[in-house]
Amino acid sequence: MNAQHDPYDEGARVIQLDSARQERESSNHGPSGHRSSNHGSSSHGSSGHEPSGLERKLASGLSFLRRRLAGEYEVDEFGFDSEFNDTILLPFARAFYERWFRVELFGLDNVPAEGGALIVANHSGTVPLDGIMLSVGMHDHAKRDLRLLGADLIYQVPLLGHLSRKAGHTLACHADAGRLLDKGELVGVFPEGFKGVGKPFSERYRLQRFGRGGFVGTALRSNVPIIPCAIVGAEEIYPKLADLRPLARLFGLPYFPVTPTWPLFGPAGLVPLPSKWMIQFGEPMTLDEYDAASAEDPMTVFDITDHVRENVQQMLYDTLLRRGPAFF
Repeated sequence: MNAQHDPYDEGARVIQLDSARQERESSNHGPSGHRSSNHGSSSHGSSGHEPSGLERKLASGLSFLRRRLAGEYEVDEFGFDSEFNDTILLPFARAFYERWFRVELFGLDNVPAEGGALIVANHSGTVPLDGIMLSVGMHDHAKRDLRLLGADLIYQVPLLGHLSRKAGHTLACHADAGRLLDKGELVGVFPEGFKGVGKPFSERYRLQRFGRGGFVGTALRSNVPIIPCAIVGAEEIYPKLADLRPLARLFGLPYFPVTPTWPLFGPAGLVPLPSKWMIQFGEPMTLDEYDAASAEDPMTVFDITDHVRENVQQMLYDTLLRRGPAFF
């Protein structure tokens, strides 16, 4: 599947994934290999004025705005805009990650520091904030950009689809996933899809079916490890008590939820409840014993898919016990 370029990015220079990574690293390091400094001693020595934190933020913001207006920024072939993601999207999500959900990561050493890998996680929460929190954790603690695979519906919503591309995510299809993995990217997938994120609160932390195992075929073809991941906490942010199916059909949605706060409290009901989150990464599941042709064998794909699902389910139970109460 060919990547589609967003018309909003016509002024930006499109670069290949490998080039984007190299240029970003070189811009953060000087010729000696150390991070370059923006504070020249001569300029401060002559003026004697040390810029305040507010002045630095203002100068940085104006510089960012100038570059955007002039088209002096870069996107890769999937539309990933690392500067926009780091400057606009991640800081907003990070506030929820650190202060609202108080996310803790465990097993981070199981995530490879480089090279292609496929993170396979459970999906829940009525509104899929788990993918956003997982991306923040990978960026801030693993120092890697997580490229999530999303459903078609996400990219049919103009603003949401545009921002998803900016954040580095793409459609959940073999072609896009394979290209990212072959380039050494860290890719995230939620095999439960809308069945997981939209399940009722009474079925919390019970995994739904993992589809037809398409993610396994992708991992086999690219010969990358599968990292099982359990996310605890998302189930409580919007407890789904009922589903208004007529409204869901009217708006073309997979479900229209009723929660303790929505739609009773109107827009205020969209604020997620401040549950305590934990994210656990399991040991990498290497597929070295299989070859690429195994991706075409339905029984092999089914067996591996079932094994991954069992691992994630057991990790969910263990992490749930470790967390204890949902909001403290």
